[in-house]
Amino acid sequence: MIKNDHFNSEPGIFSRLYDDLVNYGDNYMLLADYRSYVDMQDKVEKVYLDKTAWTKMSILNTARSGKFSSDRTIREYAEDIWDIKPVKFEID
Repeated sequence: MIKNDHFNSEPGIFSRLYDDLVNYGDNYMLLADYRSYVDMQDKVEKVYLDKTAWTKMSILNTARSGKFSSDRTIREYAEDIWDIKPVKFEID
């Protein structure tokens, strides 16, 4: 699709990207799981059309996410590196 200019009306704009990935090695493994990615996107598209199933999955995904590691990391930076305390404020 990239090679055939599917995503852009400017012919050849992605030719170097394609050439680098296919002919010079995919160092970051961008293409390694592409097929499984496309297959999963097809499944996502089908589930998205079922609003009840999509809503249930969205709620469960949010509920199961727990505390984000970035929250912990920022808190640790604030305490251990920057030596600052959180500021509490209320929103009216």
